Amino acid sequence: MTRGRRPVVAMVTDAVYPYNPGGKEVRYHELTRRLARRADVHVYTMRWWPGPRTRTAEDGAVSFHAISPLYPLYTGGRRSLREAGLFALGTLRLITRRFDILEADHIPYLPVLTLRLVASVRRKPLVVTWHEVWGRAAWREYLGRPLGEAAWFTEWLAMRLPDHIIAASVQTADRLRAIIGTRVPITVAPSGIDLATIRATPPSPAPGDASADLVTVGRLLPHKRIDLLLGALAALREDGRPVTCRVIGDGPGRDALHARACDLGIADAVDFRHDVSTQQELYALVKAARVFVAPSEREGFGIAVLEALACGLPVVTTSAPDNLARHLAARDPASLVCPPTAPAIATAVATVLDRTPAGVPKVTGLAPHSPTLAAAAPTATAAEDARSSSAAAGSPAVDGPVPVVAGSGVAEACGAAPGAAAPDGTVAGSPAPDAGWLDSYSWDAVAGLVAGALGL
Repeated sequence: MTRGRRPVVAMVTDAVYPYNPGGKEVRYHELTRRLARRADVHVYTMRWWPGPRTRTAEDGAVSFHAISPLYPLYTGGRRSLREAGLFALGTLRLITRRFDILEADHIPYLPVLTLRLVASVRRKPLVVTWHEVWGRAAWREYLGRPLGEAAWFTEWLAMRLPDHIIAASVQTADRLRAIIGTRVPITVAPSGIDLATIRATPPSPAPGDASADLVTVGRLLPHKRIDLLLGALAALREDGRPVTCRVIGDGPGRDALHARACDLGIADAVDFRHDVSTQQELYALVKAARVFVAPSEREGFGIAVLEALACGLPVVTTSAPDNLARHLAARDPASLVCPPTAPAIATAVATVLDRTPAGVPKVTGLAPHSPTLAAAAPTATAAEDARSSSAAAGSPAVDGPVPVVAGSGVAEACGAAPGAAAPDGTVAGSPAPDAGWLDSYSWDAVAGLVAGALGL
């Protein structure tokens, strides 16, 4: 970078908010706005908008560039291999663009390969944000043996190509380290939450809607296992509990889930909301419920669970090995982690409902049971420990947020320690809350970690 001018950061992701309102898209939306205070930020993506190929955010802070046409993200309920390949080819356009730092989302993997070429030709660092590690077994289950093996090799190779990796959780960092060792530095920077908006949003269903007892949020994809939630709801109603549920989100599984609700005879008890477009509306609907249910079998972090806890709701989620959101729920005394089956979810939900009376006011922006920090971000103490360890090792002192590097000891300091399992496999949350946990997840704090990893 040239002394005296602002650094230029090129950030590459195939999907952006608000056109595709998912967790990673919200993450980029929040971080780019904050990183723009330190650098010129340019986001390279597909052509999600009409008109010119380049547009500027409403606040003028971030520029968006379409480097490929808009291709469908999913085919038959699975991530499109065609989209991944064509978008990867589009990223080669960056060879002619000016930037000092190249950052990319690891999904859908193939662009990491082409961006390694771009970064090498331009002699610039490549930093990749890694949300979750799939592994060979998951890819085989997802795509079958031949394609699954090829996909696993692509993931394995992509892990080795960045100059630096930003992991979305300590658990993802640990999984990366187990595969690639210490060849690539890893900084843990979790997703954040908009505390100010959460605190300012009152609990309220949409006009004309009734409140629901249960709520879930996420893309309607097979691994989100909304079918388990519907099965649990049917079981609860068969048991004489007039429980209702709101499903917020959209995706390829939409029609199948509507049909499943009809088959179970609970269509009148499920409110599918595919039209929620703002975070304020989302938080209002979440706060209007009594329990947040996260039945997903795969989450690299679990931003929806974190938001639910911040909205004051207890969470029921599953112990599926790849569901890293369980580490968040395991830190809340009011939440439960249960086996990934419909009967187990029904039992856990009934338990939480029995101790969460309807009509009890929620504490806006702070879970009433004050869950402690989950295994995903450093506490102030952990950051100070990292700073002290760095100084003791003879490294320069660092002011401000300290990137959490897997294997440095900070990951262990931030590790989750869920309670003991009951005979039915249900795990209660931690009984030792820390009321200051939410501040560690503010977007400003997360942006500081990411800026450090990018060298800003």
